[in-house]
Amino acid sequence: MNYPSVEISEQRSPINLVGDMGQAVQISIHAPSQYICANCEHILPDWKQQPLFWVVIVLQRSQYHLVKSTTEVESEKQRLRQKFMRFGCDVAFDLRDRGYLADLIDPRTGYPLLSRPGAMPHNDTAVVKALLGYPVIKNKCCMLVHPIWGTAVYPSVLISTAPPRLIEIVTKEVGSQHGWEEKV
Repeated sequence: MNYPSVEISEQRSPINLVGDMGQAVQISIHAPSQYICANCEHILPDWKQQPLFWVVIVLQRSQYHLVKSTTEVESEKQRLRQKFMRFGCDVAFDLRDRGYLADLIDPRTGYPLLSRPGAMPHNDTAVVKALLGYPVIKNKCCMLVHPIWGTAVYPSVLISTAPPRLIEIVTKEVGSQHGWEEKV
């Protein structure tokens, strides 16, 4: 697939948002990694005829480093997953209402929430590593190391055929509805 350059603000830097409780959120829009392009029909079988789509990475800062499995860490992962799922569904349905394909990947299972799942799960951590270059620690599961937040980061992914500028506008609007305001 041949992708045009993305002329939007997050190409230079991510969309930085902050929640009402001070939680940091970073959102960036990318052409898909080689892995997603090569395995699209196995991850999103209904999307295999799409010549162009974009990957939206949503990173939420966690209250805890997600290295060890404790009651607090598992509860925090569930809280962040729920925040992403509510946000991601709103973004996806907004983009779908505008005539574009859009889906979010369940961070727990790796399968799309709104499309028919394929034979292969999506790996959010691997995609963030490929697209942002963040290092990964291999433990019982793979964990990202954010350059500022360390291992206190919860990754998640949306995919859409909408143009990057529209995705940026919708993510900011929906983020605001979810209490995530642009960090100045």
